[in-house]
Amino acid sequence: MEDLSYYEILEVSQSADKTTIKKAYRAMAKKYHPDKNAGDADAEHKFKLCNEAYQCLSDDKQKSIYDRYGKEGLQGMGGGGRQSSGGFEDLGSMFEDMFSGFSGGGGSRRRQNPADMDKYPLDMNVDMTISFQEAIFGCEKDVEFRYKKACKDCKGTGAKDAKLSTCKQCKGQGQVYVKQGFMTFSQTCPACNGLGSAPAESCKSCKGKGYEEVKETVSIKIPAGIDSDNRLRVSGKGNIGKKGSRGDLYVTFRVKADQHFQRDGNDVYIAIPVFFTQAVAGDSVTIPSLTGELELKLDIGTKDKQHFTFRGEGIADVHGHGKGNLIAQVNITYPKKLNNEQKELLEKLQDSFGIAESKPHEGVLDSAIDTMKGWFK
Repeated sequence: MEDLSYYEILEVSQSADKTTIKKAYRAMAKKYHPDKNAGDADAEHKFKLCNEAYQCLSDDKQKSIYDRYGKEGLQGMGGGGRQSSGGFEDLGSMFEDMFSGFSGGGGSRRRQNPADMDKYPLDMNVDMTISFQEAIFGCEKDVEFRYKKACKDCKGTGAKDAKLSTCKQCKGQGQVYVKQGFMTFSQTCPACNGLGSAPAESCKSCKGKGYEEVKETVSIKIPAGIDSDNRLRVSGKGNIGKKGSRGDLYVTFRVKADQHFQRDGNDVYIAIPVFFTQAVAGDSVTIPSLTGELELKLDIGTKDKQHFTFRGEGIADVHGHGKGNLIAQVNITYPKKLNNEQKELLEKLQDSFGIAESKPHEGVLDSAIDTMKGWFK
């Protein structure tokens, strides 16, 4: 979820209006709210991401900047906090409407103990490059990766003996305020990353990171039809949190290009070189496909770049929705030079068609030439 766009986090399209965005945010916030997921660090993290996404997309100015430049474009605005005409927008009122029945009926939520919060997201991603053939037919591959695991000595806090003290920069609030001109914005405290607490002294075992990295290999089955930028989820193989809960591993694929076949979704194209006499005569040509050989029957007078479609001979849909098509594109080739015998044979062939058919320019262009001559009289 960390790598998703703000729209993907809230599960809305980029064209969604404010009402749709707000409705989606309320649903996501309710799902991941800490009062409903006590002790679940992953839910807490996702809740923060939903909050961050909503604060950006609900503000016209920030949304416009984000759509054009992404998160980097918002850095100059103090990290994405926003301000309304009445001061800092308090999202607590929205939570009170949604969670009035929790925590004894009060609308305010409890701040989670920083010692219980993970320093990293539990879900993680690795990239994998596979061949065109592996993507088309599917395969089984080993994935080597390194996942994070909370340091035992500091219990994942990054602090010696797990001792934390109030952050001096934000005074335990987890937020700092930045002035830009006449406006003030809030942003996550860079010293404690929003936890409100910081190590009194760094843990020597993990050098203050709060985690160790462990190497692991897992075997995955790649389904037929996988394409570049597709992701495969491997449940329970992500990072491990302080309390032992483990996230998911996501594998993002990049498919190498093939020398002969070119993919377009589930369709696949192949260029077929054809000599001009074959195109004129409507010859038959044996061509390769993904599963064997096919017979391509050319039309008499086949044109250059003409397409011939073989239904169902393309790539299997990764979700099981049938197969695409194979499209053969004819590329007509011509001789680079002719000997006297070849020239004579071609002249005889041309004469055999008669002047009307073999010299179509005559008659059509004669009138144009006569008209042009009239321009200079």
